[in-house]
Amino acid sequence: MTTTTPTQALSSVGVSIWLDDLSRERIKSGGLEKLIAERNVVGVTTNPTIFASALAKGEAYDAQVAELAAAGKTVTEAVFEITTDDVANASDIFRPVYDSTGGQDGRVSIEVEPGFAHDAAATSAQAKQLWAKVNRPNAMIKIPATVEGLEAITETIAAGISVNVTLIFSLERHREVINAYLTGLEKAKAAGHDLSTIRSVASFFVSRVDTEINNRLDAIGTPEAIALKSKAGIANARLAYQVFEQEFASERAKGLIAAGANVQRPLWASTGVKDPTLPDTLYVTELTVANVVNTMPEKTLEATFDHGVIDGDQVTNKYDDANAVLDALDAQGISYEEVTALLEKEGVEKFIVSWNELLDTVTAALESAQSGTAETESARSGSEHTVSTESGATK
Repeated sequence: MTTTTPTQALSSVGVSIWLDDLSRERIKSGGLEKLIAERNVVGVTTNPTIFASALAKGEAYDAQVAELAAAGKTVTEAVFEITTDDVANASDIFRPVYDSTGGQDGRVSIEVEPGFAHDAAATSAQAKQLWAKVNRPNAMIKIPATVEGLEAITETIAAGISVNVTLIFSLERHREVINAYLTGLEKAKAAGHDLSTIRSVASFFVSRVDTEINNRLDAIGTPEAIALKSKAGIANARLAYQVFEQEFASERAKGLIAAGANVQRPLWASTGVKDPTLPDTLYVTELTVANVVNTMPEKTLEATFDHGVIDGDQVTNKYDDANAVLDALDAQGISYEEVTALLEKEGVEKFIVSWNELLDTVTAALESAQSGTAETESARSGSEHTVSTESGATK
């Protein structure tokens, strides 16, 4: 008699589980293979915060850092080499998943420098550099959904490169992201690319919406306001799925799909619960629906595996409820447009802070490696001098 785990049940509904974490230690230890085998994990997402954390811990990167230091690499060159190596190696681990799912899953995402978030040309140029360097068909390049990012998304898709669009907070921006994807597919088709090889996900952030709106509801403090706490993020995501359904039912999208293109699946991001009074699987169990990705930090993944209750589609029959939540927030004087614009701005800023932390961490590691090399050479030189003196060759 077999027992179905909650993560197996989630996969059966049509949710692809991607881990929101990556480190060299996890790659070398066999940890990723274990998550694939035991937790139904079929992909990985990364960002500057994840890499900064990985590099700050342990010794897994020491040998490569020493090599890069000896080669005289700059800090940005070193970061490029280190992060693309991790993504390439993780992509190799997930290659069987990629093959078995026809390219839908087995994906590993790497993000363009967040400082390029408002520079379309620099974003698309680096997207192509990252794609070429990783050189794996199951990689995905993460591009933020800023206004400037929309153009970069189109140009990157047009080049036949798979894209994970990140930092989406509003329904309007989600529609614009889908349009950018479809425009990119049209350009790719005109350029002769095989549309079936191009994949994309639209990363719609969940818990950050609740955190910001909950703070505003607390400030209002009325019973009506308090009753709306922790409902906005799920409502917003459910309506994002409705946008997905609507946009890919258009004649334009149908024509591209008939030509071999794939839909751009919604991806639920920021699914770790920030409020300890809430169920720790809230942003998993309440957003279960076919044809989506849920990218989870390991803590959320383990909570889901341990006690997640998966009960079929929790999205498509709840659009009216979701709209009612947003209407009620508007009645409380909370501006949806203001909140989502603020979250996008803060999201880019947070990634820039993490990127700078990553640069600082690698700078320190390079300097330490260079210092260690210098000390070793000095000691060797002193030893050779002593031997020479003792042999009488040097006075």
